[in-house]
Amino acid sequence: MAQASASCANPDLRQGGSGPRTLPSPRLVPEREGMSMATLNWSEELELGVAAMDAVHQEFVALLAEVEAASDAQVLPLWRRLVDHTAAHFGAEDRYMRETRFFASNCHTTHHHMVLEVLREGLAMGERGELAPIRQMTRELATWFAQHADTMDTALATHLSRVGYDPATGTIARPELLPAEPIHGCGGSECSPAETATETQAA
Repeated sequence: MAQASASCANPDLRQGGSGPRTLPSPRLVPEREGMSMATLNWSEELELGVAAMDAVHQEFVALLAEVEAASDAQVLPLWRRLVDHTAAHFGAEDRYMRETRFFASNCHTTHHHMVLEVLREGLAMGERGELAPIRQMTRELATWFAQHADTMDTALATHLSRVGYDPATGTIARPELLPAEPIHGCGGSECSPAETATETQAA
């Protein structure tokens, strides 16, 4: 799994934004002429090894593909469904972080808040009849998610596995491995899995 760095800057998904939008990966499939194809396809490379996270991520990728393939008449309700799913998705991961001391103004949670805000702005624009921003956000969200999964979600999954956290029950099999203090900043100014794992082990 690639480990691209992801800073804690605003993950800009707005039209014309200058945020990080490219992540070279075999998961990013170019469109073929005359054929509708999802930009992001589920594959083993996206798996994190935490079943609850993988299941939600697979649903997210499927919903994103539905939005991308949707007609103008279908795209708004499907986008609304994606936004609702993403709110629940991010909320669950934020809970995992709180319950395992991986939460204290960290950039993973900040990214969740920022991205969800942008998706909701897209929904508001769509409700005004502006569908082009949703189309643009859909493409950019695929790139953002692949990068986010390779960095911040990988770091979180590594942490959860290390302490033996069960997302279904909230129980922690190895509480002695929890960091003494909540983890800040996803392991430093750059949110890489290796840095976060090092910080967790040192705590």
